Amino acid sequence: MGMGSGGGDGGMLSEINVTPFVDVMLVLLIIFMVTAPMMVQGVEIDLPNSEAPPLTGADDQIVLGIDESGNLYINETSYDVEEMARKLKAIHEANPDAAVFVKADGSIPYQQVMDVMALAKTAGIGKVGLVTESGE
Repeated sequence: MGMGSGGGDGGMLSEINVTPFVDVMLVLLIIFMVTAPMMVQGVEIDLPNSEAPPLTGADDQIVLGIDESGNLYINETSYDVEEMARKLKAIHEANPDAAVFVKADGSIPYQQVMDVMALAKTAGIGKVGLVTESGE
């Protein structure tokens, strides 16, 4: 009358204990959550130049341009501020998920770039990006 192991063949039953693994992963998650916001702040950027390769995108991109004289453009067509605001509102109504890209001359004051971005945001366009020249 011996005690059986239940397996019948006398082999060992092994299980992996994942508790230490889960503990380590939770600690790493907390560390990354605390340090990620600190890595974003204090980053110096130069908007007109970029070393990044160009992004591939749709051919029907909407580009808001500002030349060195401060003239405003939507895809090569010149507009004044009021016309641009109306046009951007119409673009948003036609396509609520549309994204626009701001392309400004490097000599333009940052305030003018922000004013054009504000026009897009006021029109309801939620996705606004900046276009830079490749530094190559």
